[in-house]
Amino acid sequence: MPSQSPERRPNGPRQRHVEAGVAAFVMLLGGITILGSLKVGTGWGAEGPQSGFFPFWVGLAVIAASAVNLLRALAQPARPLFAEWRQIRQVLKIVWPMAIYVAAVPWLGIYVPSFLLTAGFMRWLGRYGWPVTLAISAGLQILIYLTFERWFLVPLPKGPLEDMLGL
Repeated sequence: MPSQSPERRPNGPRQRHVEAGVAAFVMLLGGITILGSLKVGTGWGAEGPQSGFFPFWVGLAVIAASAVNLLRALAQPARPLFAEWRQIRQVLKIVWPMAIYVAAVPWLGIYVPSFLLTAGFMRWLGRYGWPVTLAISAGLQILIYLTFERWFLVPLPKGPLEDMLGL
């Protein structure tokens, strides 16, 4: 392992900052859960608990646990790096395309975004040639269609292309 010279120190977010950020974000999700629960009722009705009863208490528990994690993260002395920015960029090479994929599925169905994601990863990260990339990307979608839609009879989200093809 090469030693770190003074001019090349690892740079990136610290462990405590990442832990504090995650705890704060999860607290926000717990708060959203509580607000949604309050809209539908958190009490006890004639038939039993109202729709928001259990989500309210789960949201409260999430906030309490996250508050403990937040306080622990902030109370820690300076800790090592969570990751270097170079490492975070490597992770984002996967996260951003996946986020775009998830956002595209409701609009384009599952097959077109899956084809594009597979082809994109094969070309960009795997550096495969076009013939192999296109064959595997298309073949995988055909395999998924036959397996889920025809064999298991599980309908997957469809988009405009599938509607046009009558699938």
